This record gives sequence, structure tokens and C-alpha cells, in this order.
Amino acid sequence: MNLRYMLDTNICIYIMKNRPTYLAPIFDEHSRELCISSVTVMELQYGVENSQQRTTNADKLDSFLARLKILNYDTDAAYHTALIRHKLKQEGTPIGSYDQMIAGHARCHGLTVVTNNTKEFERVPGLITENWLQQPPQSSINEPTPAYR
Repeated sequence: MNLRYMLDTNICIYIMKNRPTYLAPIFDEHSRELCISSVTVMELQYGVENSQQRTTNADKLDSFLARLKILNYDTDAAYHTALIRHKLKQEGTPIGSYDQMIAGHARCHGLTVVTNNTKEFERVPGLITENWLQQPPQSSINEPTPAYR
């Protein structure tokens, strides 16, 4: 299995709701290349816990997760996250804590983050992003800033 994409939480929600419907074929086409971070699992489970239809949404989440490789957030991901957090703080352009963690996790594995939240993720040096809600999907890579000058 050659992983290529790490799905952000918002894309997972769109896919689970089957909206827009053109996401399903894209998801199916790339199914062997997809993964999510355990951070995303936490965010999705939190959403289930806070939902009005907890049982229904828990079943949907279980079915969705069964189709994906879940990567556990580890020390390498934490290291990349710390570098990202430091860099974005220096630049005065921070992003949310969980987005930092997902970005660090994806970047340490060389994965493309699939997200509808490109404005945040595009701030992360060296991270590749793709928005599947745009037709056709478009990728962009954020050039890493040199660590020295």
C-alpha cells in the first residue's frame, strides 16, 4: 500500500455526508492511497459524542474508518509539529492546534493533505495540499523556508 493522501477532518465530514456527491468517486479512486491521522479520528469522535444522533453517526464513523489506514501520531509527527508551530508563530501566522498536528503528521510522512481549509494549511512550509471540493482537484506545494540565511 503506497499512501499518498492524508485527509483533513473537514474532508472526512464531507465524504461521510456524501456532499458534494462527486467526492465519492474521487474517494473510491484513491482509496488505497488514503489515510487519516489519529488526531483526525479524535476530532471526528468528538463530533459524534456531541451530536444529536450519536448512534447513527457512530455507525457512519465506524464504517468510514474501516476503509482507511489510520496513522498514529508519533514522535516524528510531534517533532514536525513543533517546527511548524515555531515557524508560524515567528511569522505571526499561526493555525489551529489540531491543524498544526495534522500538518506535522502529513509532512513527516511526505503526504498530501486533502482539505477544504487550504488557507490555513497553505501557511505550512513544505506541506503539499489539495482541495477535492474544487473540480478538478488542484494541488499546491508550499515552498519550505530555509532554516538559515
